[in-house]
Amino acid sequence: MLPTISIGIQDFDQLRRNNYFYIDKTSFLTEWWESGDIVTLITRPRRFGKTLNLNMAERFFSLAYAGQSDIFESLNVWQNPAMRLLQGTYPVISLSFAAVKERTLEDTVYRICSLLSATVRKYPELLSAPELSGPEKNFLSQWMNKVERRDAAQVLVTLSECLCKVYRKKVLIFLDEYDTPMQEAFFSGFWQGLTDFTRNLFNAAFKTNPAMERALLTGITRVSRESMFSDLNNLKVITTTSDQYAESFGFTEEEVRCAMSERGMGDFGKIREWYDGFQFGRRKDIYNPWSIINYLDTGKIDLYWANTSSNRLISRLIREGSGRLKEKMEQLMKGETIRVPLDEQVVYSELETSPEAVWSLFLASGYVKAVNWEQEEEAGENTLPVYELQITNREVRRMFARQIASWFEPVSAEYNEFVKSFLAADIPGMNQFMNRIALSSFSSFDTGNHPSGAEPERFYHGFVLGLLVELNDRYLLLSNRESGYGRYDVVLQPRNTTGDAFVLEFKVRDPEKEEDLKSCVAAALKQIREKQYDRTLRDSGISEDRIHHLGFAFEGKKVLVGTED
Repeated sequence: MLPTISIGIQDFDQLRRNNYFYIDKTSFLTEWWESGDIVTLITRPRRFGKTLNLNMAERFFSLAYAGQSDIFESLNVWQNPAMRLLQGTYPVISLSFAAVKERTLEDTVYRICSLLSATVRKYPELLSAPELSGPEKNFLSQWMNKVERRDAAQVLVTLSECLCKVYRKKVLIFLDEYDTPMQEAFFSGFWQGLTDFTRNLFNAAFKTNPAMERALLTGITRVSRESMFSDLNNLKVITTTSDQYAESFGFTEEEVRCAMSERGMGDFGKIREWYDGFQFGRRKDIYNPWSIINYLDTGKIDLYWANTSSNRLISRLIREGSGRLKEKMEQLMKGETIRVPLDEQVVYSELETSPEAVWSLFLASGYVKAVNWEQEEEAGENTLPVYELQITNREVRRMFARQIASWFEPVSAEYNEFVKSFLAADIPGMNQFMNRIALSSFSSFDTGNHPSGAEPERFYHGFVLGLLVELNDRYLLLSNRESGYGRYDVVLQPRNTTGDAFVLEFKVRDPEKEEDLKSCVAAALKQIREKQYDRTLRDSGISEDRIHHLGFAFEGKKVLVGTED
C-alpha cells in the first residue's frame, strides 16, 4: 500500500510514525554535522522543507528523544555508524519566528519575547536542578512567567549555560525562519528599530555564547551582515548559489519521477514545465516540493506554491518600481533572460531605491533562477557579480501574470474596454478609456517618493506589462527601447497570421519641443515612420494595410492617443 499524501505536516515524528509520504532527506544531518561549521545559515524559498528539516534535526540530536531512533533506522542517516552514536545526545534549543508577522515594532518585539518565554518553559526541570545557582533559577523562573524586553538578549545565553551545566554538554540551537519578522518590518516601516533589537539577540546567542556547540538557522533571505550580523564572524552562509546541501531542500528530478511512477502518474513533461526550474549551486532540476506533493495528492496541475502567500512585498516592489525594473520584468515575462548585477545579501533598506536589492530578493525567494553568474573574483573588487536570471517556471510566470492583472482591478472595466477598443483600432474609445485608466492608476505606480505623474515611465511600463499579460495568447510583444526621456516603443505581432498588427510609441510631452499633446502624438507617429519600427512586421509578411501606428502622448495624468489611419 502506498504511503498517504499528507499536506502540511512539518512534524518529522508524526510523518514517520503514520507512514505518510516522505522523501528521505536525512543525509542533510550527516552533511551538516560533518561540515564542522559552528553557525550555519541556510536560505531557501518558502515551502522548501526548511521547517521539516529543522524539526528532523531536533528529533535526531535532542536528549528529549533519546532511545527513539526507530524513526531513523530505515533512512540514509542511519547507514553512518558515527551518526548513530549522536542520536539523542545533545540538549537542543529550538524555536521559530515563522509566525512573527506583527505590524508594529512594539508588537513584534513582544511576540519575539513571548517566543523566548515559551522556549524557556520547555525546561521546567531546570528549576529544581542542583547544578544551578539561585540567581540562575530566578532568571529562568521570571522568563517562564513574564516577558521583559530588557533582558531578551540574555535569555538564550542563560538557557544555554543552564542546560550545559545540568546535562554536561554544550547545546545545539535551531532557529527557523529567522528573517520573517524583518520582512514584515520592512513592509510596515520599522526595519531599523527591529534590526537593533535582533542584532543584540543574535550576537549574544550565536557569537558570545560559551555554552553553544553549534547553531543552525534557516530563512528565505540572506540579510546583510552589516545590518543583522555585524559582529557574527563565525557564520557560514548557504544561499541558492551554494553547492552545499543542494539536494537537501526540494525534490530532485529522480525523486519526482520515482514518486509519480509509484502512483502510475504520467505526463512528466508537463510537471517539469510547471514545477521544475529551481537550481541550488550547480545542482539543476530541483522541483518545488509543495507543488509536487499537492499534485501527487490531487492529480491536478494548479498554482499551489504561488498561492501559499500573499506575495504583497513582491507585487509592491514591481508595481512601484522604476521604469527600468518594469522593462526587466517585461523581458522575463516574455521568457527572456536578463543580466543584472546583484549581491545575494538582501539589504532591505535599499529595496525601494536599488534594483540590485530587488533582484537579490527575487532570487532568494525563488521567483527567478540564476542560470549563470560570475564569480566575485571575476567581477572585480568594487563591482557586483553579474547574474543571468530567468523566471523559474510556468507556475511562477502565472503568479506574476495574476499580480500584474491585479494592478488594474480598480479600473478593470475600463481596462477591458480599452483592450476591446485597441483591438478594433477605435481611437475615440481608446482615448476615453485610457484617460480613465491613467487618472485612476497613475498613483498606484508611484513609489511615494515622487508626486503622482513625476515619473510617468512607471505608469506606462506597467501598462505595457498589463498588455503583455492580457494579449499574450494572441500577440507576440516586441520592444525596441531607446534611452531618451520617456521614449518607449512596442510592436504587437499577431500569432494568427491573418490578424492585425500594432506599433505603439509612447512619448512624454516636452514643452520646449511640442506645443501640445496633439503635436506630441504627431512626433511619436513621425518617429515610427522615420525609424521604420514596422519593418519587422513587413518582413514577416504582414501587409501595410494590417499594420496600425499608434502614438501615445503623456502629460501628467493626461493621455492622448492618435493614429495615421
